[in-house]
Amino acid sequence: MRAGHALVLFSGGQDSTTCLVWALEHFALVETVGFDYGQRHHVEMQARVQVLDALRAQFPVWGGRLGQDHVIDLSVLGRISDTALTRDVAIQMDAAGLPNTFVPGRNLLFFQLAAALGYRRGLHTLVGGMCETDYSGYPDCRDDTIKALQVAVSLGMGQHFTFETPLMWCDKAQTWELAHALGGQPLVDLVIERTHTCYLGERGVRHAWGYGCGNCPACALRQAGYERWREQLA
Repeated sequence: MRAGHALVLFSGGQDSTTCLVWALEHFALVETVGFDYGQRHHVEMQARVQVLDALRAQFPVWGGRLGQDHVIDLSVLGRISDTALTRDVAIQMDAAGLPNTFVPGRNLLFFQLAAALGYRRGLHTLVGGMCETDYSGYPDCRDDTIKALQVAVSLGMGQHFTFETPLMWCDKAQTWELAHALGGQPLVDLVIERTHTCYLGERGVRHAWGYGCGNCPACALRQAGYERWREQLA
């Protein structure tokens, strides 16, 4: 475990929860930050609180390293974004070949605002769940984007920041495996029961891999990864 502190970009989803636990294994103190940007699946803002409470209750060692949680109002992003994540419209591919769930600039803003918060609180390691292995093609999830942003933010802040992306080269099966390696079946169960991934905000249907509509791109990736991981265990 490193002696330093970290700030995790924490949405309450599977990926960011796995990254949070990864950070709790690697750093002495970990704070979290969430962003309320008018997302269609606003239920994730409730899920993130439940995940934090469950981690503290079920994993006291990690709970002892969990510091303050922060929520940033980023509703302006929702107001300027005409996407399926911020509007009640059907999910489909757009003219650029991207799903219309892509919110332009979202991760760029997330990291910049997290860095501004980290600057004030002395947290210079930022951890995010971005991945370009099993993903929807979002350009702001790519490794090159994150590395370039780390340089720009460090220059602009006048302090060195490190952006950690533990899942960057993991497919979704490997993400499930990482959760299992970090916390065994109890952590996998927590991910299934508490985290939220579904773009439509569906929490009424419980699948083997968790709650969701079962049809949106986020559910499809989560389900496929879970099934591949279970096959590998068999």
